[in-house]
Amino acid sequence: MDSDHYLGWLALALTPGLGARMAGKLLRELGNPHEIFNASLTELEGHHLPAAVAQAIHSRRPLSDAAKELAAAQAAGCKLLTWDEPEYPARLREIYDPPPLLYVRGNIELLNKHLISIVGARRPTPYGNQMAERLGRDLADRGIVVTSGMARGIDSCAHKGALSSASGATIGVLGCGIDVVYPKENKKIFADMEQRGAIITEFPMGTFPAPQNFPIRNRVIAGIALGVVVVEGAQYSGSLITARLAMEFGREVFGFPGNATQPTSFGPNQLIKQGAKLVTSWEDVVEELPTPIRAELLPVESASAEERAALLDESFVPAERTLYELLSVDQARHIDEIMEVSGLSSSEVLATLFDLELKGVVRQLPGKQFLKVLL
Repeated sequence: MDSDHYLGWLALALTPGLGARMAGKLLRELGNPHEIFNASLTELEGHHLPAAVAQAIHSRRPLSDAAKELAAAQAAGCKLLTWDEPEYPARLREIYDPPPLLYVRGNIELLNKHLISIVGARRPTPYGNQMAERLGRDLADRGIVVTSGMARGIDSCAHKGALSSASGATIGVLGCGIDVVYPKENKKIFADMEQRGAIITEFPMGTFPAPQNFPIRNRVIAGIALGVVVVEGAQYSGSLITARLAMEFGREVFGFPGNATQPTSFGPNQLIKQGAKLVTSWEDVVEELPTPIRAELLPVESASAEERAALLDESFVPAERTLYELLSVDQARHIDEIMEVSGLSSSEVLATLFDLELKGVVRQLPGKQFLKVLL
């Protein structure tokens, strides 16, 4: 860890009252932490900082605090990641107020994999627990990194499900310091995730899990992922905050339908009414992801072209075989032409083409054009 590089970033994180949004604004306008801490008081006030924040920066006291913070992070085996480093999660960098600095324990490479966040109630029903754990496991089986907030209930079940997958990985986003295990009963999950996942936070070492931290954390859960699945959540739950943030960030939003008489079903049911994708299995999540990601997650098994063709032919149902034989690897055909030539109904064609895409043997191009994948 390059100590000199991180001291300024840590000092920004430790400046009282600054926050990620103002810190990000300063970094964009002044360039880097060194320039910020060398700016005059007049210049800092000219950037519309509150007087107390401008004075704290100008005093340079946060820089001395940063040296202690860096030592504590190093002692805890924690990595630091600033938003100008290539390892910083690319999707998180896209949101309007990304954390300038992340504390990371575990596998830092996971932060730029294909992530899906699963969130929900802290006091879920047994149904919700089972659904979150099953979905976490099934997504992890397909190579998706499951992200959640390490809280009691749905979050913990999603992490456990991902860890139960033989090759699964999961990321926990904390609303406290990275050296604080919260809730205490998740101590084993923390340990497992350091080995087979990652734990991240923007809060300094030792930060108490105060209630106001969790809405701040939720934007990271929403921003870092391709989409957010809400399994259960009451009318005013943090899960709905995360889902709304995901919508603002242009992420996919999914809802696991629940019993209408259960208060915890309000959140996902309401989201579904508002246009969120209804989810009952991992397939419902994967089918909404961009085609290149689906193809990467669900590739055709390695084999010779002849062996693969024979295996595929055996696995095809009649409608799949009909459409597959209509397509070629070098000339895309429009969906209307496929419907006309195939003799199948429009609903059959759409459903069958999607199944072929999931098998990785057909690719959709812009404009509803389809072609075979070269075996």
